[in-house]
Amino acid sequence: MDVSADTGTRADTVAGTIGATVTDALVFLADNVFGQVPLLIGLITLAGLALQRKPVEEVVGGALRAAVGVVILFIGVEVFTGGLEGFQTVLADAVGAEPPPADRTLTEFLTLHGGTVALVLTLGFLTHVLLVRLLPAARYLYLTGHLMFWISTVAVAALVIAAPDADRLTLVVCGTAVVAAYWTLQPLWMRPLMRRVMPEDRFGFAHTSSVMCVLTGLAARPLRGRGARDTERIALPRRLSFFKDVNVSTALVVSALLLGAVAAADPDRVADLAAQTDPALSPWVWALLVGLRFAGGIAILLFGVRMFLAEIVPAFKGLSDRVIPGTRPALDAPAIFPVAPTAVMLGFVTATAVFLALLGLFAVTGWFTLVPPMIMLFFVGGAAAVFGNAVAGWPGAVLGGALTGLGLAVGQALTWGLLSGTAPELATLADPDWYLLVWLVAGVRPLLGGAAVWAVPVIGLGATVAILLALGRRERRTAGGGERNRSRTTGSG
Repeated sequence: MDVSADTGTRADTVAGTIGATVTDALVFLADNVFGQVPLLIGLITLAGLALQRKPVEEVVGGALRAAVGVVILFIGVEVFTGGLEGFQTVLADAVGAEPPPADRTLTEFLTLHGGTVALVLTLGFLTHVLLVRLLPAARYLYLTGHLMFWISTVAVAALVIAAPDADRLTLVVCGTAVVAAYWTLQPLWMRPLMRRVMPEDRFGFAHTSSVMCVLTGLAARPLRGRGARDTERIALPRRLSFFKDVNVSTALVVSALLLGAVAAADPDRVADLAAQTDPALSPWVWALLVGLRFAGGIAILLFGVRMFLAEIVPAFKGLSDRVIPGTRPALDAPAIFPVAPTAVMLGFVTATAVFLALLGLFAVTGWFTLVPPMIMLFFVGGAAAVFGNAVAGWPGAVLGGALTGLGLAVGQALTWGLLSGTAPELATLADPDWYLLVWLVAGVRPLLGGAAVWAVPVIGLGATVAILLALGRRERRTAGGGERNRSRTTGSG
């Protein structure tokens, strides 16, 4: 009997069991904690208040209010996105838009790589927390849970393109590095713009529209001169003053867009959509109801945002003081929408108009058949418009919407074919940062070859640490210079 072989077999079995248990635990965390935003926000609020030694009634109440606020936010999103999906269907039918053929689907991709995505999400978030804890210049903890899932999916899809033969360990390690670097750096490159929107720096911006927002901020600089041009201060004639109410203007604008789409679409298709609500409902009335539903959803979303911000921001002080010093939460795009709701609507409408114009242009030239991504046009166009408004008033908001329509159209056309063998729907569901991530990671293959995929984590994490160390040194020098100036002033006095 070969005792050493038997011992080796038992050791392999034990190691395999431990590995499977750890994997199951990480997947559980991804599915049931990081992927459930109300629970994640509620638990962080609970921990923050407990660390501040608040009374138990404040700890429990604050945690539940924060979680309920996020639930209300998502209810608002579900309400108006339901209308947007109908709007998207009608628009696509009106212009005859059908997505081009692809070899694979997103469902097939997640069936094959869903476990890998969950591991990347969990390990990536833990690595992100470690970076924020060890390097104070990181400053922000990324807390947009549903986008953490999507960016993990995008990273794995891009890595499969870069290294088609890579095993699961390679995908997990490389994907973890990519998403951890992104979650750590993204709120930082948004910080200068966020200081214009939130001068008190209560929280950061954690949304995959950041590239478009930064581009808007830069492009809007020549238009500077916010003042009276602020979207929230625009003077309107008395007869049009009802447009100052964002609920009224939203209902009117979206209803008008829908009515126009219904007029151009196939009557049978629209009738089928209306019948899903009520078989006796006229398509025209359905369009009006969807516009009202959209406005109601926005009102619910904004209420939810205010509710959970009122709890998470002060509660986070406990984590900032005792666990991760100097850290602030980085939150989803709707967190800034209450600052300039009129800009949000202006950005959405402009983004939609530009995208539809390009849809027609691309179809005429035979380049690509675009699919209107109404939900992305709203969130990305709205966020870019808020930052454009902060820089240059309403011209900046319009510019943000226009750039969003252009970016999403060109990005979809360029990225669909790249993802056709993995998950092409990611190109139509995408925010601008998704496109950039796919292009950067997938670009490793033609530049370095498939075997060089390990350059991705080395470059990603190496650059992240180097940037954070440089920022830390600059902040210390700035702080030291401030102290010396105060000392000189005190001495001379």
